[in-house]
Amino acid sequence: MDIDKLFKVPKVPTGGNKRRMPDLPSAKMLKKMRLDSESASDSTAPDSQSHSTVPSKRVTTVHDEVDADNDVEGVAFAPGNDADYFAEEDEEGRFFGGGLTSEQKEILNLFDNAGSDQVPDDSETLSSSGIKKLLLRLERAANKNQVQRSKYPDDPTKFIDSEADLDATIKALLPLAQVPKVAYPLLIGSGQLETLVGLLSHENADIALDIIELIHELTDEDVGEDAEEDAEEDPEQREAALKNLIGALLDHSVLELLVDNMTRFNEAEESDRQGIFHILGIFENFVGSKPPLAERLVLKTKLLPWLLNRIQSKTHEENRGYAAELLSILLQGSRLNRLELGEKDGIETLLNVASLFRRRDPTDTDETEFMENIFDSLCSTLAEAENKKLFLKSEGVDLMVLTMMDKMQARACAVKALDHAMSGHAGSEACMVFIEALGLKYLFNAFMGKSLKKQKGAAQTPGPEETTHTLGILSSLFTNLPSDSPARIRLLAKFVESNYEKTDKLLDIRTSAQARLAVVDRDIDAEKKALLEADEEVENEEDAWYLRRLDGGLYTLQTVDYILAWIVMERDEIRTHALQMLNRRNMSFKDVVSTLQIFSDNIDDGEGNDSDGISQREILQHLMAFLESC
Repeated sequence: MDIDKLFKVPKVPTGGNKRRMPDLPSAKMLKKMRLDSESASDSTAPDSQSHSTVPSKRVTTVHDEVDADNDVEGVAFAPGNDADYFAEEDEEGRFFGGGLTSEQKEILNLFDNAGSDQVPDDSETLSSSGIKKLLLRLERAANKNQVQRSKYPDDPTKFIDSEADLDATIKALLPLAQVPKVAYPLLIGSGQLETLVGLLSHENADIALDIIELIHELTDEDVGEDAEEDAEEDPEQREAALKNLIGALLDHSVLELLVDNMTRFNEAEESDRQGIFHILGIFENFVGSKPPLAERLVLKTKLLPWLLNRIQSKTHEENRGYAAELLSILLQGSRLNRLELGEKDGIETLLNVASLFRRRDPTDTDETEFMENIFDSLCSTLAEAENKKLFLKSEGVDLMVLTMMDKMQARACAVKALDHAMSGHAGSEACMVFIEALGLKYLFNAFMGKSLKKQKGAAQTPGPEETTHTLGILSSLFTNLPSDSPARIRLLAKFVESNYEKTDKLLDIRTSAQARLAVVDRDIDAEKKALLEADEEVENEEDAWYLRRLDGGLYTLQTVDYILAWIVMERDEIRTHALQMLNRRNMSFKDVVSTLQIFSDNIDDGEGNDSDGISQREILQHLMAFLESC
């Protein structure tokens, strides 16, 4: 038996003092370590003809007591000539050699010391004096680079060092986001903010990318949240400091410079692609802090055409998804932005992108979010009557009906878009086009919960949002379709066919909405009682409570009862069946009237006229009068 094989030390030392290779060792160091290892291994190979053991790298030698007594001083007997093999031991005398020679350990120690020398002391750097030093260093680095570039414009070797210093100086400013209430006033007051913004136009795109990353970091909504000091005061002070910084950046036309840089970068390069991501993040940060900036971005810069072009990319990746998300944000709260999108052929663009999901589902969650943002943008634009006309001109209704027909994931999004397109008096023409495009068939498939393609043959309950928008489309149809028109007769016939199954479905939705609303009402009653007992005013909470009730089922209940009132008034057989089904639930038409009265009391005066110019409130009054007479 070969004792050497039984006691061979593993190649990787397992002791607690094991060192790790630096992330980026030099080629010279690696070559030297390899040569040292090979030479040590070759010179200490064991003699296969003898039972005695010759010292070799990482081989443990067994000695008798006599061998220990005869040991000669000065012999290099440690495995691998490990300098600390016997020095590194615990209290009981066990040793844990690292497996490295003295020279190798010295090399690694040099790396460790070099790394530790470059780590700044955060407490010193982020103090007021430390921040001033960083800003002074930025000023000097920027001036030096500018001078050398001007002096040697055709010889990059003359200014490459100053450019590297400028790059490092900009990166050193990133930690300022940790202390916004200290750093931001100093940055604004020092005048170096103008220097930073000016560097966005630097000839070296890498310098501009550094500035973009820095601005993205400094304007993030979570700046300074990791700071532990003055935790109670931080939120308000952080927000004030952030808004002041954004205001100062806007004074230096930062938005326009950022948009100009977007056309400068090539997203085929990873660094440029990351730069575009940071720019989009900056815009989101700005709008999140100051919502009115959304109109400045759309109306005063060339961002909107860039976004519309970017979302048309054939391959999906992160920046395409971010562009769609930012577009949705910019359109949500601004009529001017929505009209501007219509003038830039944005409706046509959005429909082209939406058509990609007509016959295929998104490949992953990121693309699903992208699809939803595209449809959300489309729905936002359809809030304007001018854009509804453009939607019809681009055959948007037909595309949405075809999307519903194909029963892919985009079906729910198409139902939502149609709900927005057909709502109000401006949606009357869209309602007629919807009927002509045979949309009723696919609408009631969704209404009855007919399955998507991947689940064909299985029952499926539509999601709450899809049900809400389906009901919204039915409500718009009853409001906008002319009386006694063929389209309206076809709509009413749907509630009679198949033994009133769609009328029954409507009543089932009503029961479910009532149950959800009852829970919310109990909570509100408890809150109201507590306020009265404390002698506090309850009138101030009425609007908030009404909104909670709408979200808790009242909106669905109002829409259902509005549709129910129409079909009951226009078809006698439906009225008889509906009354019978309500009686089984211990209800009557009085319950429907009660819901419609709440609807009428809270409706805006100028909301929704039908084709004859009758207001929504007048329609509700006629419906309630009929039901009360039944």
